[in-house]
Amino acid sequence: MVTVELTRHLYTFFPHLQGQAIAVQATTLAEVVAELEKLAPGIGFYLCDEAGRLRTHVHMFIGNDMIRDRRRLSDPVTAGDKVTILQALSGG
Repeated sequence: MVTVELTRHLYTFFPHLQGQAIAVQATTLAEVVAELEKLAPGIGFYLCDEAGRLRTHVHMFIGNDMIRDRRRLSDPVTAGDKVTILQALSGG
């Protein structure tokens, strides 16, 4: 299983995920997003645009490494990996 860690700000939009250990079966980041969508409908569109590309305000890491493929999310993941999802915050 791949462990997924979200920043606390994402829990504002998906509060039922807060406090849960999120683990999914996936071999690519695209599959991680698809599995997250099953757990939290709407999170896929929050993370990715209509073409499936990662939105500019969202960043993903596999372990400590930023992902390479923001267009297709084809970066591979394996059992035991940790995927961290962050989003940029702005405001005044």
